Amino acid sequence: MADRTCNVFISHIHEDDHRLQPLKDTLADHGCKARDYSINSDKPNRAKSADYIKQEILKPQIDKAGTVVVLISPETKDSEYVQWEIEYARKEEKRIVGIWDEGESECDLPEGLEDYADALVPWNGERMAAAILGEEDPWCDAEGTPLPERELVRPAGASC
Repeated sequence: MADRTCNVFISHIHEDDHRLQPLKDTLADHGCKARDYSINSDKPNRAKSADYIKQEILKPQIDKAGTVVVLISPETKDSEYVQWEIEYARKEEKRIVGIWDEGESECDLPEGLEDYADALVPWNGERMAAAILGEEDPWCDAEGTPLPERELVRPAGASC
C-alpha cells in the first residue's frame, strides 16, 4: 500500500495523550501517515476560558484537518471538549471516525458520535486507515463485529 498523508485532528481526553503516538504509528504502518493537528501535552496552552479554548485553539486546528478522529476510552464520553469537537466537526462537514482505543471494549460512546460519525472501527490498522481515508464506512464494536445500521444526522444542506 502506498503511503498517503491524512490530515487529522484526534479528539481525546488529555489522560489519553500517551495513546496518540501508538495510534499514529499504527496508521503509518498501514499506509496512512497522519499529519496531526490535535492539541495535547506536547503543545500545551495556559488558557482558562472554555470559550477561548474552543474558538481560538481547537477550532483553527480542526479547520486544518480533513478528518476528526475520536479516540474512544472509558472517560471520553464525559468530556465537554470531545463533545464540542464532534459537534463542530459535524457543522463544518468534516469526516468523523470513531476509533476504539486498544483493549477498550466496554466503553460508552461520546454523545453525538453515534449520530454523526461516518465510521466506527476497532483498533485495527488496516480498518482505521481505510476509515480515515474514506475508503470504508464500517460501524463496528471494539472487537470488529458489525453493529446495527443507523441513520446519520447531517447538517442542513449537506449531501452524500
